[in-house]
Amino acid sequence: METLSGDSQKFQGTQLEQKILRRSIFCTLFIASVGVVFGILCGSMSIVFDGMFSALDAGMCSLSLLVSRLLGQPQSRRFQYGFWHVEPLVLAFNGCLLVFLCLYAFVNAVKGIIDGGREIELGWAIIYAISVSIFCFIIYFKQRRINKEIKSELIALDTKSWLMSACISSALLLAFILSWFMEGTSYEYLNVYIDPFVLAILILILIPMPIKTIKTAVKEVLQMTSEELDFKIESIMVKLTLEYGFLDYSNYATRIGRGLFIEIHIVIPESMENSGVSKLDIIRDKISDAIGDDASHRWLTISFTHDPKWL
Repeated sequence: METLSGDSQKFQGTQLEQKILRRSIFCTLFIASVGVVFGILCGSMSIVFDGMFSALDAGMCSLSLLVSRLLGQPQSRRFQYGFWHVEPLVLAFNGCLLVFLCLYAFVNAVKGIIDGGREIELGWAIIYAISVSIFCFIIYFKQRRINKEIKSELIALDTKSWLMSACISSALLLAFILSWFMEGTSYEYLNVYIDPFVLAILILILIPMPIKTIKTAVKEVLQMTSEELDFKIESIMVKLTLEYGFLDYSNYATRIGRGLFIEIHIVIPESMENSGVSKLDIIRDKISDAIGDDASHRWLTISFTHDPKWL
């Protein structure tokens, strides 16, 4: 059972997480509106993509806020293991939306190149790229610093989205500046291809990030145990088996969102039959300390038996 201080710390972390997500929603909606408006004014599909990316990110951030509120609620008789499983589901859904957006934008970029490119208003485009790049980088570094303390997967995903937005805007800025320098030169005819070409390159660079998020989330949804986690638990049990002379043991572990679920069943020798609950609790404490992790996000079950059938 968690202590009062542990409950208080968990509550404060959840409150801070929700505050960050609410602020992020407001900021992304603002960036999305600016991106779409400037994109239309400049005739730039890459800026429109930047705005649409932010709009989608605002929707995803809203889902993340909903998940954070669910995780902050106590377990109920209907959801006795809590709401940990919702987090990877949302991450997988968010990642899929980003992939589809990238694929759609890539098709439009290729079509733009084939159709002969497009003219854009470089002055407004450069102003937009500078402003948004600075804004996104500020949010990214601020959220990354805060998340080092609360270690939220939802905040980490949102922070990655801000980094992606900052990189998109920075790349657009470099491309627009290059196009501006090309005006009046023998390469000026290439300016019409800058916008769709940069959009296509950006998508090829960015699309691995949501794909990686999808792969990780799907593994958690399927309750696949990572090799690192399995090796860690196995190493702990091998060491304790040598120390206490356990006859056998079995262990099961998986990570679902920020929740860590571990079951360990131990067959003890006859010499430990009259050891008492206190000594068994000492062993439990050793296992718990060796596993580490945030106890408020961990579901740890350790049982002792004489009969191997209970493994």
